[in-house]
Amino acid sequence: MKAILMTAPGGPDVLQYTDIPVPSLSGAHDMLVRLKAAGVNPVDTKLRSKGTYYPEHMPAILGCDGAGIIEAVGPAVSRFKPGDAVYFCNGGIGGHTGNYAEYAVVDEAWAAAMPAVLSFAEAAAAPLVLITAWEALHDRARMQAGQTVLVHAGAGGVGHVAIQLACAAGCQVITTVSSGIKAQFVRELAAVSAIDYRSEDLAEAVRAWSGSDGVDIAFDTVGGAVFEQSFAAVRPYGDLVTLLQPDAGVNWKLARMRNLRISLELMLSPMYYGWDAAQAHQADILRQCAALFDAGKLRIHLSHVLPLSQAAEAHRLLEQGGTQGKIVLTMDDSLR
Repeated sequence: MKAILMTAPGGPDVLQYTDIPVPSLSGAHDMLVRLKAAGVNPVDTKLRSKGTYYPEHMPAILGCDGAGIIEAVGPAVSRFKPGDAVYFCNGGIGGHTGNYAEYAVVDEAWAAAMPAVLSFAEAAAAPLVLITAWEALHDRARMQAGQTVLVHAGAGGVGHVAIQLACAAGCQVITTVSSGIKAQFVRELAAVSAIDYRSEDLAEAVRAWSGSDGVDIAFDTVGGAVFEQSFAAVRPYGDLVTLLQPDAGVNWKLARMRNLRISLELMLSPMYYGWDAAQAHQADILRQCAALFDAGKLRIHLSHVLPLSQAAEAHRLLEQGGTQGKIVLTMDDSLR
């Protein structure tokens, strides 16, 4: 099969398009999936440049997100059969083969039936960002209908699905963007307001919009100075969830004075630590999101769809920044 091998940490050129054997089933619950598309995420570029979680396992195949058709199943598989279309987030961090390839093996417990309304490219773009946004908003912040939610970088991969999940839960959403085009995009996703973070004061804009002392929930997908700036944009006793590790120099005084609840979100932890129950929960998130897709309450935006052989170019595009939505690699020319 064709696959993209990461031969060593480094720039995009360490991603090599080559032939390797098709993986075989090893567990009773394993499924062999002929991949139609694979999502490209910022974590892929970080692992490529700095090294995977398992540096002793090289070369590696990156790509946590995949969508495709089941070709074979282990003897204990009960939820799926050959011919079923599935999507999932599994592998790609170095310890288990990722999805920049024509085939992948995944345990049935980590997969979900693909939403009927999505193409394979759209489905492959969705799992990691859906799980990340869902866990941040529903599991960490305990989002409830009627609340106000601030989503940073609302036009990005995680941000644009976070806006939709919050709206689907009955919340009002304000978001940050860097251009008028992105402001229009997020309003199409049902964000009530968009803050241009280059020219507006975040806390002042949020308080003016909310008519109070800040939002109930802030979701930081950017990190760095944005995390600390968000303290003043969240109401007292509100929630702030971040995807990034806070800097060592963060001044926590305002967060403490406002009694904020600070939460951290890293959806890769269950895969890394082997937390089976948490991974099963993530598959359940994908099942719930499939229902939202099919009901027209959720959509995924693709910025670029490239052939598998152009994985290095996909990484270059992502690292340039400013991407609106998601980048996807496809294994079938008809999908582009």
